Amino acid sequence: MYKIGVVGDKDSVLGFLALGIDVFAAESSDEIRRTLIRLSEDDYAIIYITEKAYMLAQDIVERYKNNMLPAIIVIPGVGEKYGVGMNEIKESAKKAIGVDLLFNE
Repeated sequence: MYKIGVVGDKDSVLGFLALGIDVFAAESSDEIRRTLIRLSEDDYAIIYITEKAYMLAQDIVERYKNNMLPAIIVIPGVGEKYGVGMNEIKESAKKAIGVDLLFNE
């Protein structure tokens, strides 16, 4: 059975425990990278990652970008407003439909 996990700083991810999502507090680049690789090899279908964690391990996330599983989804963390999550959604929508209809400014 597939699992769902979230990776990021402790303050941003602890609330996900209430939803039954596996929580992985990781703050250093190496910690985040090791965690993402381990989760991708351990039946995690969805991995949420905070924007700050994404920026520290972007190369690992990119490695799995074209795979069906795991789906790695960037979310904002506590106090984070980098815009990375929204940009990822924009690029995914653009790739899926071929044009930027959703965010056309």
